[in-house]
Amino acid sequence: MPQSVSLALMDAYMLAAIEEAEQGVAEGGIPIGSVVVRDGMIVGRGHNRRVQQGSTILHGEMDALERAGRQSASFYRECTLYTTLSPCPMCSGAILLYGIPRVVIGENRSFMGEEKLLAERGVKLTVLQDERCIALMRDFMQKHPQLWAEDIGE
Repeated sequence: MPQSVSLALMDAYMLAAIEEAEQGVAEGGIPIGSVVVRDGMIVGRGHNRRVQQGSTILHGEMDALERAGRQSASFYRECTLYTTLSPCPMCSGAILLYGIPRVVIGENRSFMGEEKLLAERGVKLTVLQDERCIALMRDFMQKHPQLWAEDIGE
């Protein structure tokens, strides 16, 4: 994917991540969604499935990477990951492990993940502060504070 992505395409990919987040809520889970994009195509989609699968690790980013499938490191080095919320330490570790060079973040007001670490390691970050993402998390955190605390390890 080229270094500069048009705002319209960026919004379309973020919309796909938001749709994943909304699906997570509809399933009784946590509203965080993610997509992996390579060469202008979504190659992996996912949402937080910790509740639905009884999983300790299926955050939105991890689910999207899982669904992108077993690929070479060079494949992931040509991808951009879109996520509705700032990546936690676990998801940031996966981003670094697979060499994903770009991450577009829907919002980081609700939760500030490991953006500093990612930036220090050369990952290009774009934070949108998208109102749709902010509203999803605000509403969820108000309705389910204990579940949110569990998801972020509090």
